[in-house]
Amino acid sequence: MRAYRGKVSNTNHLGEYLRARREALHPDDVGLPTTARRRVPGLRREETAMLAGISTEYYLRLERGRDTRPSQQVIDALAGALQLDEESRRYLHALARPVAGKRRRPQRKPEKASPVLRD
Repeated sequence: MRAYRGKVSNTNHLGEYLRARREALHPDDVGLPTTARRRVPGLRREETAMLAGISTEYYLRLERGRDTRPSQQVIDALAGALQLDEESRRYLHALARPVAGKRRRPQRKPEKASPVLRD
């Protein structure tokens, strides 16, 4: 059995959202030719990546949660490719840049030197 050496995460909200929005669009919605045989609903990953101007491999990493910090330019390009309205665009940005959670480093109390050490 192989040990997993990465960050364990049960949720991939960004990937789930990208997949759902990709599946909601059809090729003719974005000006691509429609072929008779399509094995997936909506746009293919390759088509989405092409429309956003990013590599298919990078899009795949985003959708699968292996890359979780895309740049603002990439998120804007994906929002355009997926034809998101302003509210959906803001939501996509929020998914890509989640607010820091409640896990903060505890603040240290300032150290005080003993009187003997100060002398």
